[in-house]
Amino acid sequence: MSISLDQFERKVDQMVAVCASLRSENQDLRAHVASLEAERAALAKKIDTTRERLEGLMEKLPEE
Repeated sequence: MSISLDQFERKVDQMVAVCASLRSENQDLRAHVASLEAERAALAKKIDTTRERLEGLMEKLPEE
């Protein structure tokens, strides 16, 4: 086998570092997704409230 034990250890260390980095990035992305989902829900609620208000105003308009 041409790879030495030291080289193998370095490769394993690199892989562990990459896995830790990806785990951290994944956590950040999950938090960002949760934040965006909360924002989307808030905006959907505002849209529903606005739609209901507009429908109420339209009902008050005199008919032609």
